[in-house]
Amino acid sequence: MNVSSADLSTALNRILDAAADNLRVAKILVQLGLDPNNITYDALFNRLLELVLANITLANMFALVGAIFFVATLLTHTMVPLRVANMAGCAFFVGFGALAGDVKTFLLYLLLLPINAVRLRQMLTLVKKARTATEGDMSMEWLKPFMTQRRYRKGDTLFKKGDAANEMFLTVTGSFLVTEIGVTLPPGRLMGELGFLSPDNRRTATVECTEDGHVLTITYEKLLEIYFQNPQFGYYFLVLTSHRLLENIARLETIVASNKVVQPAVAEADPG
Repeated sequence: MNVSSADLSTALNRILDAAADNLRVAKILVQLGLDPNNITYDALFNRLLELVLANITLANMFALVGAIFFVATLLTHTMVPLRVANMAGCAFFVGFGALAGDVKTFLLYLLLLPINAVRLRQMLTLVKKARTATEGDMSMEWLKPFMTQRRYRKGDTLFKKGDAANEMFLTVTGSFLVTEIGVTLPPGRLMGELGFLSPDNRRTATVECTEDGHVLTITYEKLLEIYFQNPQFGYYFLVLTSHRLLENIARLETIVASNKVVQPAVAEADPG
């Protein structure tokens, strides 16, 4: 064991002797307080240890912990932990700036703290709203300022199956019938959202007005803009369309089941 340690020490000393012959390395060694002509591994290790111990101050410890948190932000994959780590790093660098008397560092990270706090609060609010959407809150009140009003009378057709689709509707008053499936849409229901998702933007059903009323409309172009600007709406829209598709599937299953019951009854009534 001692022989191995001696061999390692000898090898390191030879490397240091070769490095000391380089003028740039020699200059660095002089700045460290070492003699380039008499440099050993033990001398270098002891000098570095002295420098580390001499610079262990409360201010530098704050800077070290702050740097660790900032490295952590590069390793996180989601925004909430990133913002938390960033805020912690900023707080420690604020402490470093105050203890070291570095006004620029102090003011910079003091300014970054509230910015990160605001972004963190926005993200937490977004997560909360997304969770609320999954629990069944389908309110579209916040979308109304982006929509325009349109009135319909009884017997009017809003759109027909197969028509080109370029806008979505929100019923406000009156009553509207989806003719293909015989479903009546009361106030507060969306219409035409599936056309936004279909590959060719075509209407998937026909809707007629069965009672005078008015709706709010929004173009798919504006809808797409909001979709990308507001992740909450994107998530909500995904939940909404999934809910609508599941309703349609359940309705089709009911129709198929009823047809299976009717067919044997018809066969028994008319055997030949």
